[in-house]
Amino acid sequence: FMETWTWATVLPGAVRDLPTAFVRPSYTNPPSIPTQGLKRPRNDIGNKVTVVLGAQWGDEGKGKVVDLLATESDLVCRCQGGNNAGHTVVVEGTEYDFHLLPSGIINPKSICNGVVIHLPGLFEEAEKNEKKGKLSLKGWEKRLVVSDRAHLVFDFHQVVDGIQETQRQATEGKIIGTTKKGIGPTYTSKASRIGLRVCDLLGDFKEFSTKFKNLVAQYQSMYSSLTVDTDTQLKKLKEYGERLRPMVRDGVYYMYEALHGPPKKILVEGANAALLDIDFGTYPFVTSSNCTVGGACTGLGIPPLNIGEVYGVSKAYTTRVGIGAFPTEQLNPTGELLQTRGHEVGVTTGRKRRCGWLDLVILKYAHMINGFTAIALTKLDILDVLDEIKVGVAYKINGKRIPHFPANMELLHKVEVEYETFPGWKSDTSAARKWNDLPQKAQNYIRFVENHIGVPIKWVGVGKSRECMIQMF
Repeated sequence: FMETWTWATVLPGAVRDLPTAFVRPSYTNPPSIPTQGLKRPRNDIGNKVTVVLGAQWGDEGKGKVVDLLATESDLVCRCQGGNNAGHTVVVEGTEYDFHLLPSGIINPKSICNGVVIHLPGLFEEAEKNEKKGKLSLKGWEKRLVVSDRAHLVFDFHQVVDGIQETQRQATEGKIIGTTKKGIGPTYTSKASRIGLRVCDLLGDFKEFSTKFKNLVAQYQSMYSSLTVDTDTQLKKLKEYGERLRPMVRDGVYYMYEALHGPPKKILVEGANAALLDIDFGTYPFVTSSNCTVGGACTGLGIPPLNIGEVYGVSKAYTTRVGIGAFPTEQLNPTGELLQTRGHEVGVTTGRKRRCGWLDLVILKYAHMINGFTAIALTKLDILDVLDEIKVGVAYKINGKRIPHFPANMELLHKVEVEYETFPGWKSDTSAARKWNDLPQKAQNYIRFVENHIGVPIKWVGVGKSRECMIQMF
């Protein structure tokens, strides 16, 4: 038989402090129908979260924007990826490099973490940054909250990552260019439903040990060269688990209480970027998670209704680490100048970043997916010395404009970029702290970008530190 469920308003004497409730009707004594209906109270959506996302191929300066916003936030959350991300934050002249920890950990606020976690990497990163500068991370373990549903990255996942790249090179003659941090293999374990989570590690350790050994055996059956000292690994994992235990919470309930408790400013820090998203990026040269706005909901377990501002971060030019199509790449002295002036070296890999002109096609595509409410345009000062500056505004195939960003990478490799050219401002912008301090030609460049993508630019970055972010509104 089919049960019928109905809405009912909670009347005096019933459960209090709830505006509405689901009530299961009695089959023997059906409830009487009130003669006058009562107006249902409006649903309380709760606090909104602000999301910061990369709008290109990563390395846009998200950490700086997060650090800026985190000073006024009560909660800073990472929601996807792992220590394949790399965020640099400069505070009072000291550089902090973050991979797994949220950039907001610098600020003495509560932190929530919903990523795939390599425990040795987590503690090593914290200890390394803790030693830096007078503004240390002292007490970070009391500020960090880790979701019990977060999947674990094991050392052998990282080994497998390297083996897979070697195999690709041998069979296909090319690699994806992963960070070899084990992120792909960990997400593979997760999707195959054989992965292990924080809650497993902190549960029955005997049961965890059995599952760990089974997982290792599965990977060894696929990769004959893989060797794992399971007993040593399990001993280390048990120790890490005990260090982690005080930080672990049920992530869903933790976020629900944050959303529906007292007013809070909640910040979500995206890792990687739109063009590296597993579904919408330049596949297969992408990461293994959803680094677009939907990843905030699925990674943290929060409803779309609670998404508020969505800030996209873009450089004033374009960079990319590793392999894959890059239509506006400049394999010439201009590209070398951008690489040198911008110190374009990957925080995680140490690889030089490929450089090119700003590509508004990918920015508009990223906006379609994420619905940016504002943009942070960083590293404008790197363009200060150029005589002229180009901006990619459209793609062409066989001389005809195409109205979309191609999904097929072979097609993307063939596109011809249509550019708009602007005169350079040829003056130092690094000391600018407000809009009127910028040269008129720089202002024209910014306004063109803003108008073309149809999203207001809220911040313009002209240097490394948080003081170098010009706020427009």
